[in-house]
Amino acid sequence: MAEGDGARRGEPTENSVGSAFVPLLMMEDLLDKLKLLGYESSFCAAYGVRPFSRHYFAMQADSSHSQFYHFAAMVTWLMSLLGRKMEQVQEYDDPNVTVSLLLTALKAGGVAVNFPPARLKQGHGEYVLQVLDSLAEMALRQLNWKWDVPRHGDDAETGDADVDEMDDEVEDETAEVRTGQGDFDEIADETAMVEGSDDDDDEGLSLTGIKTSLMDDTMATMAPPKEALISRADATEWKLEVERILPTLRVQIRADDKDWRVRKTQIGKHETSIDAQLTDTRQQLTKLHDDVSKAVEKIASREKYINAQLSDALADFRKLNDTCAETTTRYTGSSGGVTSLTSMLASLTDELDSVKSEMDEYGASMADAGPLVRLKQALTRLKADVVDAEMRCGVMEHVLVTAAMKQKSALQRDLNIERATLTSNRYGEFNTV
Repeated sequence: MAEGDGARRGEPTENSVGSAFVPLLMMEDLLDKLKLLGYESSFCAAYGVRPFSRHYFAMQADSSHSQFYHFAAMVTWLMSLLGRKMEQVQEYDDPNVTVSLLLTALKAGGVAVNFPPARLKQGHGEYVLQVLDSLAEMALRQLNWKWDVPRHGDDAETGDADVDEMDDEVEDETAEVRTGQGDFDEIADETAMVEGSDDDDDEGLSLTGIKTSLMDDTMATMAPPKEALISRADATEWKLEVERILPTLRVQIRADDKDWRVRKTQIGKHETSIDAQLTDTRQQLTKLHDDVSKAVEKIASREKYINAQLSDALADFRKLNDTCAETTTRYTGSSGGVTSLTSMLASLTDELDSVKSEMDEYGASMADAGPLVRLKQALTRLKADVVDAEMRCGVMEHVLVTAAMKQKSALQRDLNIERATLTSNRYGEFNTV
């Protein structure tokens, strides 16, 4: 779709002189479509970005990362206008994963992707603009947008001047058509091809309609004139002008690799090339096969001769090999016994070390006078404790004896008091009697 738009506008191809200006023109056209879709109020407000300049996606920006993120976000927004939901891209996502998601969404949306995916990762350039322009065009069609016929103001002077200029240009173009009928045929064929690709365009003002009307006017001027036409242009200046604008008038139509006709032509060319090279290749392969067969036969005969000469040596080698296998078996068995004995020796060595350590400790304890000294000290402390205990017992005995004596005195005193009381009571009774 993008290639068709470029062909309708008469844009230069990659091989022409003005190919460097194609992205700039495409960006201006895209910006007009985005403004019609209201991206300034919806997209810019949603993503918090400023409106794009008219050369933003046409050339590399200062920050290529931000430029690629804005491109991915714009694709997501346009796909939402078309009613297709996409996963929201983030600014710091992996560019390869983001490009894969965009290509999947574009193919699902019916957008032709006839370029390497790495071109989209740049975030700018002709292919990025083709994708955005295709999506914007589809969004405008879904909104039933139609281009109206332009309405000019009623300016008499300007209109008269324009009419005079158009008359001069028509006369010059008529002379050109009459002097170069072959070039006109090429232009007519290219225009017919472009018109064939624009059958699905909406009615109204379009470049195809303008070209058709111009061609109709040109065909009308080709009618036999009533008077002889005299060219007022200088032939030298005319040739220089033609040489200057000729590169911009070339239109290159790219072949579509998916077309079955192109593929059939390629298959025919490949088949012819294979048939031309098959003869020489077959002779070389036949010669190679013969040489390889002879070499194999020589190797087989040499092998038989060597086997016959080395039969005795091979028999001796087999015997020695069997003997070596038996010796290896015996060695393996002996190695197992050595391993068990080694482990037993290690355990006995550990026991011997423990017994030696115990004996050393016992001998050290026998020659050491420390326990006797500690015993004497314990006896001294014990005697002191016994003396202290005897002293405490004497004190306690004295206290007990003193208490008993006090108690006995108190009992004797109480008994005497009772006796005196009884005696006094008896005397009183006796006196009474």
